[in-house]
Amino acid sequence: MPAFLTPDAIDLNWWKALLLLATGAIAGFINTFSGGGAMITVPTLILMGMPADFANATNRVGTLQQSITSTIGFEKAGKLEKRVALTMLAPTASGAVIGAFAATWIPGDVFKPVILGVMIAFALIMILLPEVIIPPAGTRPYSLRERPVAIVMLFGSGVYAGLVQAAVGFILMAALAAGLRYDLVRTNALKVVCTAFFSVAALPVFIASGLVDWVPAILIALGMTLGAILSVKFALTVSQKVMKWVLFIMVCLMAGPALIFT
Repeated sequence: MPAFLTPDAIDLNWWKALLLLATGAIAGFINTFSGGGAMITVPTLILMGMPADFANATNRVGTLQQSITSTIGFEKAGKLEKRVALTMLAPTASGAVIGAFAATWIPGDVFKPVILGVMIAFALIMILLPEVIIPPAGTRPYSLRERPVAIVMLFGSGVYAGLVQAAVGFILMAALAAGLRYDLVRTNALKVVCTAFFSVAALPVFIASGLVDWVPAILIALGMTLGAILSVKFALTVSQKVMKWVLFIMVCLMAGPALIFT
């Protein structure tokens, strides 16, 4: 049997299908606005009986669809720095390919404490040094040439995304808001583009390895699409101050599943 025609990793029924749609919608909203949505969808797949490596790979289909949907939404609203986004392709995609190949042989459990650590660190920064993540109004963004450390951060986030994906949004927000000093709306716009780069680069590796269960993947993707549409509309209509507190609440909420599954 070809690797991409894998047998179902879980047995689906109507309530499991609805649950995957619902969790996908929640994750799509969270991923677009902040990050950590995989801490909902991946554990859901695992609790349904899917092996962890299948769950990690299967979730990537929805992540790609959600990222494309969000990118289109931010671009239509004029919030996407397209030229800047293109400069981020090489470091993010190359890192994702390396991480994806490593993920096919490194146990996912190795990285679970890292996920929790990323989220706790991000929450502490928002409490103690909020100006790092949320630049003051009128702050001029930097280019990658001006802040080469951001290139390293983007490459590292690509490797991390290829490995586990979960909570990579917070690493990207640190690179884009703290490193390059973009406001939260434009940070989110660039973040979803980078996530799309990750997914396009990494997903073929997982498909070729036969780790994607397509029916659950499509159900989650449909839910994530809806969540992404709603999240873009929300991000475009609220103030920076509101975004700050919603972001902080999301970090704290996502730390719960991270703590349970580490």
